[in-house]
Amino acid sequence: MDPYEIIMKKRDGGEHSDEELEFIVKNFTSGDIPEYQMSAWLMTVWFNGMSGRERAKFTEEMVGTGVTLSYPGISEILVDKHSTGGVGDGASLPLVPIVASFGVKIPMMSGRGLGHTGGTLDKLESIPGFDVEQNEEEVNNLLEKVDGLIMGQTGEVAPADRKMYALRDVTATVDSIDLIAGSIMSKKIAEGMDALILDVKTGSGAFMKEYDQAVELARSMVEIGSNLGKNMAALITDMNQPLGRAVGNALEMKQAIEILKGEGPPDLTELTCRLAGEMLVMAGKASVPDDGYEFALESIENGNATKKLAEIIEAQSGDPRVIEDFDLFPAAEIEEELSAPRAGFIQEINAFEIGMAAKSLGAGRETLDSELDYGAGIMIDKKIGDKVEEGDSLVRICYNNHEGSSSPQCDPQAARERILDAYQIGEKIPDEKPLVYSRMDSEGQLRELDIKRPG
Repeated sequence: MDPYEIIMKKRDGGEHSDEELEFIVKNFTSGDIPEYQMSAWLMTVWFNGMSGRERAKFTEEMVGTGVTLSYPGISEILVDKHSTGGVGDGASLPLVPIVASFGVKIPMMSGRGLGHTGGTLDKLESIPGFDVEQNEEEVNNLLEKVDGLIMGQTGEVAPADRKMYALRDVTATVDSIDLIAGSIMSKKIAEGMDALILDVKTGSGAFMKEYDQAVELARSMVEIGSNLGKNMAALITDMNQPLGRAVGNALEMKQAIEILKGEGPPDLTELTCRLAGEMLVMAGKASVPDDGYEFALESIENGNATKKLAEIIEAQSGDPRVIEDFDLFPAAEIEEELSAPRAGFIQEINAFEIGMAAKSLGAGRETLDSELDYGAGIMIDKKIGDKVEEGDSLVRICYNNHEGSSSPQCDPQAARERILDAYQIGEKIPDEKPLVYSRMDSEGQLRELDIKRPG
């Protein structure tokens, strides 16, 4: 086959054969197709898209460039969740122990934060000793022992995706729904799961700013998974303000523990239990998501979820004493209030700007090699709809003075400016946006849920 002809075919709006997709993925991964030709092909996909069959085959071929994890001796359904990312989106942290407390097997493969979004692995690594690097044998042992774990992606999983993403990042082709769907699903399929619930974010802090974009991405991923024999569903959820009250690694880990103790912020608790309800249905532990949601709340109330978290932390070499002693977490030496400049109601909180402000404090990274300050971040005191008086605290910024050290540098002034720009205060109570807009089933059928954000 000739890469030139494959590029020209997609440029002219054609549909690739299975053989053409196999050729381009395998030969790019091996280095036989140069980056300049792959860049051209990626741009043709960005403009002309892929059919459902093409997306499924493209994903399957990316999976085939590496290993697919296997779980000998485990007969139960393997269930997982994936979020498209946001600010304060720490749902995975309480979600895994809640669902695992019912004996559900969850081999969750997660990532690190980059840009304005936080990373689940970074949050877990704020726990002293916690190890996210597990080989296949260790994963199997952990699943048999504690049912759920959260691990990093190994170099052997979907190497085509890693190489292709690096090229997309410098060729303005990251925001292609076809390529995003293939990237996400290739890693999840290679993880070896049987069922997957997707949390597809929409709003100012999401990659999909518009609802219709989020629906399209959800449909693409559900279709890929279903075509490859996986049980799929998706929730379209709001990211027009940060979830919960914490943005930052140790701050979000502590908040996750509070959720499991029944003391966490209502919105993140609600979303976590909604996702748990979906996973419990997929695992055969509940008949409908609403029942699974109630079971998740019960696991919090009876302490089973907190107990399971302690087991997971210990199994992954972390210090389970953090559950009762938050002083064991990294902490910021400086906590500073940012006050409302005038009275009124919070109209808007630009979640993207809050995420970037947290990064300015040292909680996020510019590159995957950047050093993190695990104790840095933002505690949110006022959210959309809250009434404020002039001088009331909007947020508290948490940071360390790193002057003269080799630790991450931070810029509190940049963070202050971003946060104050992110908050819009007006005279009227704003219209309320749902926490969960809708649900998509494995057939791609969308149903409005309109689940409100609890007070």
